[in-house]
Amino acid sequence: MTQAQYQEALEWLFVQMPNYQKDGKKAYKPGLDNIRKLCHYFGNPQDKIRTIHVGGTNGKGSVSNMLASVLQEAGYSVGLYNSPHLVDFTERIRIDGSQCDKEFVFDFIEKLKALPGDIRPSFFEFTTVMAFEYFYRHQVDFAIIEVGLGGRLDATNIIRPLVAAITNVALDHQDILGDTIEAIAREKAGIIKEGVPVVCGDERDVVKSIIRAVAETQQAEYIDATVLDGTLESDLKGQYQHQNKKVVVGLMNALREQGVEIPLGSLEDGLKNVQKNTGFIGRWYQFSEEPLIICDTGHNQAGLEQVFEQLNGIQRFKHIVLGFVNDKKIDEVLTLLPRNAVYYFVKPFINRGRSPQEYEDLLKKAEINYEIFQDVQSGYLSALQTVKNDEMIFIGGSNFVVGDFLEKNLEK
Repeated sequence: MTQAQYQEALEWLFVQMPNYQKDGKKAYKPGLDNIRKLCHYFGNPQDKIRTIHVGGTNGKGSVSNMLASVLQEAGYSVGLYNSPHLVDFTERIRIDGSQCDKEFVFDFIEKLKALPGDIRPSFFEFTTVMAFEYFYRHQVDFAIIEVGLGGRLDATNIIRPLVAAITNVALDHQDILGDTIEAIAREKAGIIKEGVPVVCGDERDVVKSIIRAVAETQQAEYIDATVLDGTLESDLKGQYQHQNKKVVVGLMNALREQGVEIPLGSLEDGLKNVQKNTGFIGRWYQFSEEPLIICDTGHNQAGLEQVFEQLNGIQRFKHIVLGFVNDKKIDEVLTLLPRNAVYYFVKPFINRGRSPQEYEDLLKKAEINYEIFQDVQSGYLSALQTVKNDEMIFIGGSNFVVGDFLEKNLEK
């Protein structure tokens, strides 16, 4: 297989299969019937590995990667399934920090072409079974599986994990999951299985009560992560990681109760070395020190509130490169923007990327200093030419903005 053949296979995959990241709601396939057929066709690899399930609105990726790092430090082989990818498809499927083998991806896509006619998977369903098969072939000790969207009807919900986590619940994907916190919490709680402990990281009583009630009906232990210690140091520097670290501690405690040996030193070392051990980037990621450049993939209201709160705590003038996808409520985002800044609004390079011209009337009403660009790199380079030594650049608003930036600017 050549690089050109691999790229051609990936392009075929993206074109042939409905992809939520690219196409939005019309690509979403709720329900487990299709993924069950797909997994059965490949021999149900998900039943042959030990899994940990991580759901929630925000923090899924951080918690998954932190836990993977902790387990790696304890000497285990750990598979990690996250989405979406930022630069390369193989980021979605990793073992001990190493991205999925491209030869395997190529061969698996070839198998897709031979699927029976009654199985028509979405992009996410296919990548999910690909991850299960990869982890099974490599006989990982644990596979940490991040929920794609929601929980109850998500393709990953076919697994029966050792333990599950719901990091938090916030308004996001309301057109699919419901337009209230309560409705979304019930969808997230759909990953709770009979007898499987669940860790809850949300601090609000309304969410806790819903998660706890579902756990009780499933005779599953409910673990309140909010009372645990989240003060251990980590190389993931976002202030919001305080809550995520508590969830990791809860997951670790639940695994220990099932006989998994995890020394305290592995927890400390794992949290300090997440990026080195797993290759995780994108969450309050410091791209450079001079000038200071930070990027963060926080993209919904709750995530952006946390990101902008931390930005406001940095006493520097800010050059902020932002872009959004079509379903983003721009008017709500604009109320959060730091004032001590100049803005570079950009269009992410995907079908769902929203051109800033479409919401420029809102920008004018917001009375902020801004420019508009038709791609992320143009906005970033403009900021880079303007920024002074004692100022900073921030890049975010969407996974795809950060992905576009890193693809163009990370050293290959």
